[in-house]
Amino acid sequence: MNPTAHPLLGMWTSLTARLDAVAQTIPPLVLRLIMGWEFWESGLEKLHGDNWFADIQSRFPFPFDVIPPGFSWQISTWFELIGAVMIWIGLGTRFFAFVLLFLTFVATAAVHWPSMLTMWGDLAKGYAITDMGHGNFKLPLLFAVMLLPLIFGGGGRFSLDHLLATRIGVAMPEPRHGPLSWAIAAVVFAIPFLMLIPTLGVALLVIAVALALADRMQGRRDVAPRAR
Repeated sequence: MNPTAHPLLGMWTSLTARLDAVAQTIPPLVLRLIMGWEFWESGLEKLHGDNWFADIQSRFPFPFDVIPPGFSWQISTWFELIGAVMIWIGLGTRFFAFVLLFLTFVATAAVHWPSMLTMWGDLAKGYAITDMGHGNFKLPLLFAVMLLPLIFGGGGRFSLDHLLATRIGVAMPEPRHGPLSWAIAAVVFAIPFLMLIPTLGVALLVIAVALALADRMQGRRDVAPRAR
């Protein structure tokens, strides 16, 4: 149906087009400001506080359970501080958002995940922000959800990433659908989940490999008719 065939439909498509334009600027900017502050604050607390990683080192996932706690403390501190600044200014947004997502999953595994996860009820109790125990993974989960749009969508138009791309003449590519896109998405989720639920992380990696192979086979089939 032609959007101009009905006035209301035309108004709606015009409105959504305007909102889509703003969506490339405002939402990623707000996410960057909030997430940058949260990780900056966390990094400052570590920078000026005492290292308590030694007290919970056995609860860290591999390899952080064998790395000296002082080294893990420094990694966490400086990645949070540097990552916060880079997300604020929108430089290397996708990379640093992924690093902070990884750190969030490590912290969830060591501190926020229910220690005695024997049934779904334990997991439900852990989905909370409280001092009553049970893990309290609600806040890091919200952080992870807020980082995902920055990983997959980037820092938006109001970012140094976009400014640099514009200055050097790099055009914004059109979205590319297909198995390889889903394979990359599976890897994005798999690596953090290796720290929290290793079996799920491995399963996602297997899915990523299968999707990458499917994409390769699809590419060969597309090339074969043209070759003939």
